[in-house]
Amino acid sequence: MKPQTSSVTPSFTITGQNLPRPGASRRGFLKASGAAFAALSSAAHLTGCASYSDSQGSQPATKTASRPLVVSTWEFGKPANEKALATLESGGSLLDAVVAGITVAELDLSNTSVGAGGTPNSEGVVSLDACIMDGPTHKCGSVAGVEGIVPVIGVARAVMEKTRHVLLVGDGARRFALQQGFQDTNLLTDSAHKAWLAWKQKQSTAGSAPPQGHDTIALVILGADGNLVGGCSTSGLGYKLPGRVGDSPIIGSGLYVDNDIGAAGATGVGENIMRFCGSFQVVELMRAGASPGEACAETIRRIQKKHASGAPLDINFLAVNKQGQYGAAGTGKGFPYSVAYPGFSEILPSIKVPPRS
Repeated sequence: MKPQTSSVTPSFTITGQNLPRPGASRRGFLKASGAAFAALSSAAHLTGCASYSDSQGSQPATKTASRPLVVSTWEFGKPANEKALATLESGGSLLDAVVAGITVAELDLSNTSVGAGGTPNSEGVVSLDACIMDGPTHKCGSVAGVEGIVPVIGVARAVMEKTRHVLLVGDGARRFALQQGFQDTNLLTDSAHKAWLAWKQKQSTAGSAPPQGHDTIALVILGADGNLVGGCSTSGLGYKLPGRVGDSPIIGSGLYVDNDIGAAGATGVGENIMRFCGSFQVVELMRAGASPGEACAETIRRIQKKHASGAPLDINFLAVNKQGQYGAAGTGKGFPYSVAYPGFSEILPSIKVPPRS
């Protein structure tokens, strides 16, 4: 498929709002539990999880009584959180808030790893992945490898609410989106096209470059009613091989919500998250008594033990529990994550999990 750019900016509608479609100009666009985990309840399996020493990058459990509570990945999660809160304050549902918040990130053309500004694959085509999960019903919807459609978080919700399926991929997901009223649009920005051309000139084999751009947005909400929801969206690793799908649309890897316990989301190199069902592990550790931050850090340590020594890992998790505790952990220097609730919206540092010795 030959990369093309477009100058048209017609509008499309999602969740009752008119939003501009992306084009080459983009200015209007910018405005507008299983038995396998039963043993976790014993203290022996939580050694190092109940409390961490300072050398392990500990943080006290962070908690708020304010609701709703919105937690998301990276600095660009802050405006997404604020949009989610505003949606709830105006009477929207928790699912409305997830879609509205993540849509902010998807429509941000300065964000090269999510949505309309995303980095293309090795053939110069932008393909997007997303998922959403509803705690009260334990229903979920996902899409992967979708080209020419944004916001894909809205398509994931449509899969959850309007089909009996969980995951739609590729052209089938695209055709479903068009049937649901989403507009066909070009997602390749001029800057992304130029960067791809420069990358292509340096490659002897497509897809041989190291991974680039894996700052997924994962966003979870604890509502005023005590219910939990979450969503995740990404354009995936920059210059990935066509057809590659990472953790973000995979329930239990990029996102997991258990309305009795909590919710968790991931960002980083998807292959290193999905091999271990990372977000599911975080939630199950919270079930066993770990705080959200502790559960995120312990999940990383467990993965480190099985990951090839010396090989880059680059994974990060965030989580919130039913009690209003929240936290996050990441490899190396950690990562910034965003937290918002009424009267508060800040970017915080995660726990830093050092490489295993």
